[in-house]
Amino acid sequence: MTPRIALSLLLALSATTLRAEQIGCVTTEWKLIGANHRVCVESFVDPKVPGVTCHVSQARTGGVGGSLGLAQDPSQFSLACRQTGPIVLPASLPKDAVVFSEDTSMLFKETRVMRLWDEAHRTLVYLAISRKLINGAPANSISTVPVMPWGEK
Repeated sequence: MTPRIALSLLLALSATTLRAEQIGCVTTEWKLIGANHRVCVESFVDPKVPGVTCHVSQARTGGVGGSLGLAQDPSQFSLACRQTGPIVLPASLPKDAVVFSEDTSMLFKETRVMRLWDEAHRTLVYLAISRKLINGAPANSISTVPVMPWGEK
């Protein structure tokens, strides 16, 4: 692969990867050495559907490994998405798309939020999944946002 192609791929991936805003963290277990175990809440807006904001809570591993960025975070998360303004659907909304992705270990594990479009019920469905299988099935969480008018007409 040429450097130009590699750079193009990197730019394309970074353009589609949405970074969340950290809202806050709560300590769940105190560690004598290194960071504490905690649960952190982040928010992000759907990059293609204005008017929708999602909040994701995720467990974060502390200790020495967590402090150095070497620990694998557990696949424990929750998802809530809500209409926070007028929803404007794009002309061609794909049936499914990745709207958020975050690594939860150095290798091969991430939390990913997919947007699915339920056209029959005019509802946006957001599905958070872990790319690492846990006991034969990926951890997951779901939230739905019906597309409705916003404010007074």
